[in-house]
Amino acid sequence: MVAQSLSSLLQRATIDDHEEVLQSCNETLTKSKNDQQVQHIKAIALLKLDRYDDALRVFEAGGDALQKSAGLEYAYALYKCGKIEEARNAVTQCGPGRGARHLEAQVSYRAEQFSHAADLYEQLAQDNFSHEENDLAINSWATDAQLQWSGEPEYVRHDRPSREDLESFETAYNAACLNIAKGGLAQGEVLLNRAKNICQTSEELTPEDRAAELLPIAVQYLYVLIRLGKTEQAESLLKEISVEDISELSTKKIARNNMVLARQTNINPFILYKALHETPDAVNNDRLFAFQENALVGNSHAADLLVQKFDGIIRSTNKALSKSPCPSTAASTNLLSVYNAAAQAQGQTGQKALKHILPLLERRPKDLGLLLTVVQLYVNEGNTTSAITAMERTLHTLEESISEADQDARFNPGLLSALISLYQLEGRKLQIRSALAQAAAYWSKKPQPPASLLRAAATSLLHSDDRADLATAGDLFKTLCQQDPSDRVAMAGYVASQATLDYSQVESKLDSLPDVGDLVADIDVSALESAGIMPSASSAAAAAAAFAGARKRTASDKEGRAAKRVRKSRLPKDYDPEKKADPERWLPLRDRSSYRPKGKKNKQRAADRTQGGPVSEKAEESTAQSQQKTGGGGGSSSKKTKKKGKR
Repeated sequence: MVAQSLSSLLQRATIDDHEEVLQSCNETLTKSKNDQQVQHIKAIALLKLDRYDDALRVFEAGGDALQKSAGLEYAYALYKCGKIEEARNAVTQCGPGRGARHLEAQVSYRAEQFSHAADLYEQLAQDNFSHEENDLAINSWATDAQLQWSGEPEYVRHDRPSREDLESFETAYNAACLNIAKGGLAQGEVLLNRAKNICQTSEELTPEDRAAELLPIAVQYLYVLIRLGKTEQAESLLKEISVEDISELSTKKIARNNMVLARQTNINPFILYKALHETPDAVNNDRLFAFQENALVGNSHAADLLVQKFDGIIRSTNKALSKSPCPSTAASTNLLSVYNAAAQAQGQTGQKALKHILPLLERRPKDLGLLLTVVQLYVNEGNTTSAITAMERTLHTLEESISEADQDARFNPGLLSALISLYQLEGRKLQIRSALAQAAAYWSKKPQPPASLLRAAATSLLHSDDRADLATAGDLFKTLCQQDPSDRVAMAGYVASQATLDYSQVESKLDSLPDVGDLVADIDVSALESAGIMPSASSAAAAAAAFAGARKRTASDKEGRAAKRVRKSRLPKDYDPEKKADPERWLPLRDRSSYRPKGKKNKQRAADRTQGGPVSEKAEESTAQSQQKTGGGGGSSSKKTKKKGKR
C-alpha cells in the first residue's frame, strides 16, 4: 500500500528538481523494487540528468514489461548510448506518435539513413506545429547537407535559404554546410559569417553557451579558408579556436586535424604524426560520420607513411580488410586497400611500385581498391592498354561468379565509369557501347536501377546503326520516362530512338518536346561562325599524331632557313664566295657534261656509249666476235688458249 500511495503521489507531483525525484524513487524502490511505475519515473529522471547509461540499466533491470510500457524513453536511452540498431528496432514498436516520429528521424540521421530522415522531417513539417517549426528547419537543413556529402544529391530538398532561415544561426550554419558540400565554398563562407554574427549578437545565449556554439562554426570556417587557399585568414582564425574547450570528441578531432593542416606544410612528419593521433577516437553517439571518418583515416595513414610505419599499416589494414566483404564498393574498405598497397610499395611509385602490387592483385583479384591503385599507376606511366587489361581481367573474374554481390560489383556504375574513361582514351567506341549495354541490361532487371547509367547506355546506343541497339535504347529511355515523366532528355531520346523504327508510336509525343527555335533563340550564330569550329578530341589527336609523324622538312622549309655556316678550315684555298660553285662537282670527271675525252680511242668509246646516237656496224661486228670467243657472254670456252712463248 505504501508503494502504491507513493507511486500515485509521484504521478501528481510537480517537482522541478530531478535529483529530488531520483532520490524519492530510490527510497521507494528499496521497499518495492519491482514497482514498474517508479522504475519508469526513475528512468525519466536519469534521462533528464543526462545519465543515459544509468537510465539504460534501469530499463534492462525492469525487463520486457518496462521496456514495452516506456518504449519511447527506452528507445531514446538506447539512442543516446550509441546503440543505434537496438534504438531503431525499439522506436518502430512505439506506434505512430509524434514523439516517436521525431525520435525515429534522429535515429535514422545517426544511422546515416539520411533519405529516410528527410522524409520524416518533411512529414512532421506538414502538420504545422508552430513551436516546432524552427527545430524542424534546422534538422531538415542538416539532413540535406548530409545527403549531399554522402553522395545522394537527388534527395536534397533545399536549394537557397529563405529570409526566415537566415534569422537563426543554426539554420544559417546548416545552409552553409550544404553549400560547402555542393562545392560552393564562397557562398558557404558568406553564410558562415552570417551565422557567426548572429550567434555573437544573440541575447538568448549565455556567454558559456555562446562560446560553445561559436567553436564548431569556427572549425567549419577554418576548413573553408583552407580549401580557398586563404592561408593568412586561416592562421588568424587559429587563435580563436581552443581545442581543449570543445566538449564533443568528434568535433575536437576534426578541429585538431584542420588546425594541423592549416599550419606550415613543411612540418616535421613525426610532429605531424603525433598531432593527428593526439585526440582519441569518438565513441557511441559522438562518433564521426562515414565521409568524415574516411578523410581522417586517410590523413592518419598518410602520416604513418611519412614516418615509414609500413609494417604497422600492413598489419592494421590486413586485419580490417579480413573483416570486410570482398569485393566491396564501400569507400572506407577500398581506401584501406589503397594504403595497404602504398605500404607494400614502401613509398615507391611507377614500375617499382607495380612490382610489389601486381602479385597482391593476383592473390586478391576481387579487391577493387587494389585494382584501381594498379590502374592509376599504369595511367600515370602512360600505359593505358595495361590498365584496361587489368580491369578487364578482374571484371571477367567477377562476371564468372554466381554471387549476387559479385555481379553488383561487376556492374557498379563507378567502376564502369573508370573502364569507360580508359576506353575513351584509346578511342574504343565499340567496347564502350558494349560495356554500357551489358550494364544497362543487368540493372534494368533491378527494382531501382541507377538513372545516370541507363541514360549513358541509351545515349551511346543511339549512335549505333543496328536496329536492335536502337530498340534497346528506346526501352531504356522509356524506363527513364516512367521514373521521371518530367525528364525531357529521356523523352527526346525515346523519340529519337523510335523515329526510324516506328514513327507512329512517337508522333503524338512530339508536342511534349520543346521547339527547336526556343532552344537556339539565345545563340549568336554570327559569333559561332567567326569563332570557328572546335575539332573533336579524336580529330585533334589524329592531327597531333600526323604532325608528330611528319618530321621531314620540305624544300620550302629548307629555303626559308638560314644558310649553314661553314668553317674556313674546310674551304679550299682558292675559294671565291662570289663565284657560283659547279653543281656537278660531286660527279666523277667522265660523267660531267663538260667532259671532253682526248685521243682517238677515247673519242671512239665515248661515241659508242652515247645513247640515241648512230650505230656503227663495225662496232657491232667486233662486239659479236668478242661474244663468240667468250662463250656467249658469261660461259667459259671449252678450248684452252695456248700461251704464246718466246720466239
